[in-house]
Amino acid sequence: MALVYSGVQYELREVVLRDKVQEFLEASPSGTVPTLVLTDQVLDESLDVMRWALEQSDPEEWLDMPEAGYALIKQIDGPFKTALDRIKYASRYPEADKDEYVVAATEFLGKFDRLLDQGYLFSDKPRLADVATFPFVRQFAFIDKAWFDSQDWLRLYRWLESLIRSELFLNVMQKYPRWKHGDKPTLVS
Repeated sequence: MALVYSGVQYELREVVLRDKVQEFLEASPSGTVPTLVLTDQVLDESLDVMRWALEQSDPEEWLDMPEAGYALIKQIDGPFKTALDRIKYASRYPEADKDEYVVAATEFLGKFDRLLDQGYLFSDKPRLADVATFPFVRQFAFIDKAWFDSQDWLRLYRWLESLIRSELFLNVMQKYPRWKHGDKPTLVS
């Protein structure tokens, strides 16, 4: 979302993580997505890719947010993601108490809901913190959407729906064919 929002042109290569092509493994030190290959460096952390894109162009000032925004991103990409994985992929973590993680995630989302008093985190418009945390909340919501929608998180629900229905999100959620060596580049801007 940050790359498209910034207007930076880039070559998109759709990678299937269960069948990674050799060129991707050579480019990505971690073997994870997203990976942004620049002339002088490789970025393979989502937040690093987002910040790089916004440093190129940030028309609606997504970077204009308090330091608390970065702390929230760190929490959601840390303890919340751990809980999310233990809930969504419970069979991979048989030693984990799924219910304990549901409680932790629910408590976190209750606090998150209270931060949305302006409609978005820290503002009445989306900021980097909104776009960086959105995918994790979206994944959690769709584990059991009926249960999620029944929670008393009216602001969180509105926030999530506004981002899911946004033109930007709908634009980036297009399906692309799996990239393989020799394919014509897919240019995005």
